[in-house]
Amino acid sequence: MLFSLSAMEERPRIQMEKATKIIRRSIYSFLQNYQYLTATAALVAFPYSASILLSQLFVPSSPLLPSIHNRLRILFQAAGFPSSEFFTVLSFKISQTISSSIFALPLTLSFLLIAKASIIQHLNHHKPNLPPSFSSVLSLYKPLLTTHICNFLLLLSANATAFSLLFFGFNFLEGFGFSSPNWLLFLSAAGAVLYSIIVANALIICNLALVSSGMERSGGYLAILKACVLIRGRTSTALILAVPVNLILAAIEALFHYRVVRAYHTGDMMSSFPMALEGVLIAYLYSTFLVLDTVVSCMFFKSCKTGCLVDQEGGYSYRIEISEEYGNAYVKLKNIEELP
Repeated sequence: MLFSLSAMEERPRIQMEKATKIIRRSIYSFLQNYQYLTATAALVAFPYSASILLSQLFVPSSPLLPSIHNRLRILFQAAGFPSSEFFTVLSFKISQTISSSIFALPLTLSFLLIAKASIIQHLNHHKPNLPPSFSSVLSLYKPLLTTHICNFLLLLSANATAFSLLFFGFNFLEGFGFSSPNWLLFLSAAGAVLYSIIVANALIICNLALVSSGMERSGGYLAILKACVLIRGRTSTALILAVPVNLILAAIEALFHYRVVRAYHTGDMMSSFPMALEGVLIAYLYSTFLVLDTVVSCMFFKSCKTGCLVDQEGGYSYRIEISEEYGNAYVKLKNIEELP
């Protein structure tokens, strides 16, 4: 029992150490290829970043957001969800996400995927000092596009699964008389945690599948299946890697809302040119961290390709390496003491 408890305590520390190591490798790789990643990849992703930030300015005033929000609210009422603050906030946030995604969809399918393809091709290039050619970058666009479409279907399925579980959970407990305000508050909090876990895992798999399709030039549902296999036992590490970058991106969106959107709506603009210049700089900063997020995903994918197996019975330690040559995959088992 003591051994199992110590193993449970040791596992989060190991996951944290792995995540820290991947972050250090990602920052080193980003700085090593700083000129290309910031001058080429970030500029290619800039239109997408600008569209995401400008969606805060144009989406609330468009008829798209109220229409989607009303339909989701009617759907939640028809499903029998309680009229709690959780589902009100959830429907509004989902409506904002859908509206922003539709607003930025053309640039997502073009500039964002091309930027990711250029980053993946550059990091996976045998000669990292030479930038990848335009034809080699475009050769990755088709598998990335196919995987992105499959990722959309996966996210749709994950949301449908989460809502189905919430539907059955709320109606099942309501049938047993758990309908007091305190129970509704508890169930709403539990539903928020369940929804966040399902969507977070789906996003991690989608991100890893997108990198996998670029690294191995095979897109579609096979990349998603491979991502599901690679992520086994590494979900905590993936979450630790995803949280910092997403918090920074959310902070940049909040900065754009505070400096540009708020000034636009309140009419406190002294001059339109300084505000536009500040918005361009914030969008470029957002684009740079998108590039860094892709670099982290590539380093995480490479670490997932190498698994570790420790056999303590005979005092030997082995490492399993999954390698590919000439389109064929094979597994090599090496003694860690013999590794350089």
